[in-house]
Amino acid sequence: MRTIYNKFDKARINGLPRALFQGRIVVVLSESEAQKAVDFLLSQPILGIDTETRPSFKKGVVHNVALLQVSAKDICFLFRLNVMGMSRDIIRLLEDKEVLKVGLSLHDDILMLHKLADFKPGKFIDLQEHVGEIGIEDRSLQKLYANIFGQKISKGQRLTNWEADVLNDSQKLYAATDAWACIMLYEELLQLKHNSDYKLIKQDNGQIQESIS
Repeated sequence: MRTIYNKFDKARINGLPRALFQGRIVVVLSESEAQKAVDFLLSQPILGIDTETRPSFKKGVVHNVALLQVSAKDICFLFRLNVMGMSRDIIRLLEDKEVLKVGLSLHDDILMLHKLADFKPGKFIDLQEHVGEIGIEDRSLQKLYANIFGQKISKGQRLTNWEADVLNDSQKLYAATDAWACIMLYEELLQLKHNSDYKLIKQDNGQIQESIS
């Protein structure tokens, strides 16, 4: 039986083994590449989705989304929106109503993508709206993954330049891991909820309050 917490102690995360996407990562730079990527992605049963934006260190300055990462279980495509823009195939992917696309804090991602092009969001599920069903109060990807899988998702690349001429390997792996992790979390949450195979420990400020089976 799995033990999960309503709130995961952030101090415990650094000591956990690191979770990394093990599949293939493909950088998409053109409309023709995007068409092939989207055709493949829409043949998959489930997708993980996330975005990255160049950080701003000046008050009032906000950059547009630079990267859209969409992952299947064993391959992740990184669409460099700052290079190619929102192609018709990317919009086709976002508007698709058949393939489930799972993300975290999707409202913010979709709002930022809308600044690049108008589209009607298709079949999306936001993990933040479902973790509460099994008693989890945390909403960050890092805490959720640590809580459910006992592994750490590093956030070390989050504030790097996502508009760089060439993304380095660490950036690509970071982006792919975040998107892929959404699939892993969603499927595990479904299993835990369906089988009731977990024990929820309620704690506040690191102090255990009660255990709920």
